[in-house]
Amino acid sequence: MAGLLRDSVSLFAPAASTAFARDVAAALGIPLSAHEETVFDSSERMLRSIESVRGRSVYVVQSLFADLLGSANDRLCSLLFFIGALKDAGAKSVIACVPYLAYARQDRHAEDRDPVTTRYIAQLLEAVGVDRVLVLEVHNPAAFDNAFRCEAVRLEAANLFVRHFTTDSDGHDYAVATPDIGGAKRARHFHKLFQAAIGRSVNFALMDKQRTHGGISGTLFAGDVAGRRVIIIDDLISSGTTVMHAVEACRRSGAIRVDVAVTHASFSAEAVQLFAAGKPDSVVVTDSVTLRSEFSVHLTHGLTVLTVAPSFAEAIRQLEQGCS
Repeated sequence: MAGLLRDSVSLFAPAASTAFARDVAAALGIPLSAHEETVFDSSERMLRSIESVRGRSVYVVQSLFADLLGSANDRLCSLLFFIGALKDAGAKSVIACVPYLAYARQDRHAEDRDPVTTRYIAQLLEAVGVDRVLVLEVHNPAAFDNAFRCEAVRLEAANLFVRHFTTDSDGHDYAVATPDIGGAKRARHFHKLFQAAIGRSVNFALMDKQRTHGGISGTLFAGDVAGRRVIIIDDLISSGTTVMHAVEACRRSGAIRVDVAVTHASFSAEAVQLFAAGKPDSVVVTDSVTLRSEFSVHLTHGLTVLTVAPSFAEAIRQLEQGCS
């Protein structure tokens, strides 16, 4: 299969996402394709392939988060301009592989005149000619699906988390919890998979969360977690405040251990609270977002990063074979 992919598929990544893309390429058994990338004094960007893409299926890997290599907007513009250039160069199809999709939480009119930025991102990608979008764990699957007119494929991290937690599950009672009602469907999905994997009943709990003037309040916690290990499931951590509310509620309700599993580690400076007093027993994330340097020190002290590069590689392989 690797030989067939080499003959028909090109895999590119702007500089900001090269490390992750190399892992995807290695899992596929193909080289990362060569391109030229220039940032001018004016901060304008130019990206172009330096090898032919005519008639090929082209995948562009770019995760849309901010770090020292650029803002989310810089990464978005690089992705858009590169897709346009590849289409102009004769690519048969161009697929955007986006481990972390920026603006995914701006998916509805929460208040009057709020932007629905998820839809605008979709329109921008479609305007430059993207044929398919491949993403990991979006905040609101229904809003994401409705935003795109092109084919949009959603990957998930649930099975990765299940494999991680089943390695030490013998002899323990569990509960799965969501830190807010909006994430209940995601947590229920993990709950079903985890329960099947360990072969016994797992309880379910949820926390009510309300935002008022930028702060978080809410005292409702429903579910039996007493004497159990609790796994809190969410799609994204930024400051960590929502998760810490849930951790504290689980412990007040008698949980003997609280682990946190979140797909996107979009840590802000305030997320240090996840590794301070009262912290979860462990925090498990994926590499959809590159860890900020100040959080790398916690990799041997309760923080685990699972790679999703093989998941993207397998999705590409299945798509090229015409599978679901």
